[in-house]
Amino acid sequence: MIAVRRAAVSIGSNIAEGCGRRGTRELLAYLYIAMGSASELEFQCELALDLGFCTPADAVSAMREVIRVKRMPASLIKAIRTRPVRRMEA
Repeated sequence: MIAVRRAAVSIGSNIAEGCGRRGTRELLAYLYIAMGSASELEFQCELALDLGFCTPADAVSAMREVIRVKRMPASLIKAIRTRPVRRMEA
């Protein structure tokens, strides 16, 4: 269960780190890392079910939350990538 906690904490930590960086490119990179951590967490929920560490009901509940969480950085990535680029005036 330590790996599950680590992956869950990593999602928010990478989003926070990306927000503290100096540009959109770096923010996007950390958002993609957060998405990777969410995918890792999704796999770990499936594995926990397969290994009998949780009930099917618990696994389904956890998977729904992981999917909900994955939509958040995905939406932010989409919003950032589709917004118009602002150029600085000289």
